[in-house]
Amino acid sequence: MGVELDSIFESAVNNTLFKNKGVLQTKYMPESVHHREEQIKQIAGILSSLLRSERPSNLFLYGKTGTGKTLSVQYVKTELEKKAEELGVDIRIEYLNCKMRKIADTEYRILAALIHQLGGSVPATGLPTDKVYSKFIELIDAKKQVVVLIFDEIDQAIAKMSDGFLYNLTRLNSELSKAQISLIGISNDVTFLENIDPRVRSSLGEEEIVFPPYNALQLQDILNQRSKMAFKENAVNEGVISKCAAFAAREHGDARRALDLLRIAGELSEREGKKSVELEYIDQANRKIEKDKILDVVEKGPKQFHLVLYSISKLSRVSKEKKELKIFTGDVYNLYQEFCRKTKTEILTQRRVSDIIAEIDMLGLINAQVISKGRHGRTKEITLSIPPNLIEKVDAILVESLGL
Repeated sequence: MGVELDSIFESAVNNTLFKNKGVLQTKYMPESVHHREEQIKQIAGILSSLLRSERPSNLFLYGKTGTGKTLSVQYVKTELEKKAEELGVDIRIEYLNCKMRKIADTEYRILAALIHQLGGSVPATGLPTDKVYSKFIELIDAKKQVVVLIFDEIDQAIAKMSDGFLYNLTRLNSELSKAQISLIGISNDVTFLENIDPRVRSSLGEEEIVFPPYNALQLQDILNQRSKMAFKENAVNEGVISKCAAFAAREHGDARRALDLLRIAGELSEREGKKSVELEYIDQANRKIEKDKILDVVEKGPKQFHLVLYSISKLSRVSKEKKELKIFTGDVYNLYQEFCRKTKTEILTQRRVSDIIAEIDMLGLINAQVISKGRHGRTKEITLSIPPNLIEKVDAILVESLGL
C-alpha cells in the first residue's frame, strides 16, 4: 500500500496540469474585471464622494449568482483605498458576507462581527442588543469619518432576521456626532427591496445597479483569460473552454460556475494522469458540482431550514405514493409543527416558515409556485427539485441533524 500511495503522490507532484490554480478560485481578485466596466464606473461614481469625506448614497447591487457583483464592488473598494492613501484621505470600507453561518443568524452576530473588524470586541452572546449597538456607535463615532458597510448576500440575513435590522442601521446616522454610515447591499434576489417594509425602503434612499447575466461569449473570454494564467501551455484541449462557457451560460450566465467547471475538470484530468484537460471531464465536473452544491447547501442550513425541508421531503414521498396529492404551504406547516414537537424546537409562525420556503426555493431545492385558491386566498404549490439519486443522501443529512 505504501508503494502504491507513493506513486500517486509522485504523480501528483510531477504531472500537474496547473501553473496557478488559485486564479480559478472564488477568492482570486483579477487586475481588471472584464465585461463589468459599466457597473464598475457606476459604483465608483457613487462612492467617489468618500474622497471628499462626504457620505455617499446607500447602494444596492442585484444580479444572479456569479454575475460579478462582489468582484466589482471589491475591485472598486481596492482602487478607492489606494487613491485615498495617495491623497491622504481617511476612509473606512468594511465587507461582511451575510451567508457565513456564524454571522448571519442574528442581528447581534452581525454587529459583533462588524465590531471585531473595526478593532473592538464583544462576547459571542449574552449582551442585550442595544448594548451591542452602543458599542458599535462608540467605535464608529470615535473620530470624524465616513464608514461604508458592504453586506454581501444581505437577503440571506434579512430572511433569517427581519428588515428592522436595515432600518436600525439607517437610523444610526442621527445618533452619530462625528462619523456617518453608508450601506452597500449585495443581493441575488432582484425583488429583495420590494418585499421589505415600505418605511425601511424609504429610509434607505438607495441607488440600485442591476448586473445582467454573462452571455456565452463573455464567459468564454473570461475563461480564456484565466486559463492562460491557471494552466501550463497546451494543457487545455480545444473545445473545453467553449463547453464550460456554454454550460455556465445555461445556468443564468454564472461565471463562478464556469470557473469551477474548468478547475474541477482540470483536477479530475490530473488525477487520472492525463496530459491535458479533455472534453469528457467537463461533464464529470458538472455532475460533481451539482451533487456537491446540493449536499453542501443542505448540510450548512440551520435547524429551522432542516425542519422545513424535511417536512417537504416527507410530504413529497407521500404525494408520489398517492400519485395525485399536491403539496401546499399549509400541509408543510402542519407537518413542520409535528417535527418541531418531536425535536423540542421552537415553532415559528406560518409567515416565517413561508419565508424559509421562499429561501429553499431560491436555492433551487424546491419549486414553489404561488397559486390562487379563489376566496380562500393565495398559497404556494410546492414540488421537490432535488435529483432522485440524491434524495436519500439529503434525507440522511436531515435525519442526523434533527435527531429523528
